[in-house]
Amino acid sequence: MPLLLLLLLLATVQTRTGAVPVPRPVSVSLDTKECHMAKFKSLSPQELQAFKTAKDAFEEQLLLKDSRCSLRLFPRTWDLGQLQVWERPLALQAELALTLKVLGTVTDPALGDILEQPLHMLRHIHAQLQACVPTLRTAAPRPVSRRLSHWLQRLNQASKKASPGCLQESVTFNLLRLLTRDLRCVARPGHCA
Repeated sequence: MPLLLLLLLLATVQTRTGAVPVPRPVSVSLDTKECHMAKFKSLSPQELQAFKTAKDAFEEQLLLKDSRCSLRLFPRTWDLGQLQVWERPLALQAELALTLKVLGTVTDPALGDILEQPLHMLRHIHAQLQACVPTLRTAAPRPVSRRLSHWLQRLNQASKKASPGCLQESVTFNLLRLLTRDLRCVARPGHCA
């Protein structure tokens, strides 16, 4: 109640004196009550090893199939550091959603056990990230950049047009970069290069 009274008094004084509040720049924090991305600044060696094991198993399987996919879904120019800080979680969310969709449909029983821990971790990261995205959209309601728009469109089109094998290959080769660069870039915006 005293806070409400203070706010009313402040508003009355500003109105009578003609003072106009100065807008402050919106500062987007990824550590709000609902958004806890900072805990993903670095993954444990065990977690990274589980992802590396899964990636190696996929790559070995792709070599056995002699797969020749020309799809470059995540090219070298894919760098979240080129986006605005508030756009990075949106890009990571799309990247994670596609990764979960593709890896979640793997039917090879030999890969099932290997994928269990990585998929669990990816789902956890994705759930934490989803808590951040609505906060970011309301804190910084701006249109997305052309670059982000292009990346999101590219991911969306690839998931509809590319073969499951090519999608699996692209997602697999991007897996460690997603965890060591893109996730870290969102969790530690000041250290994103």
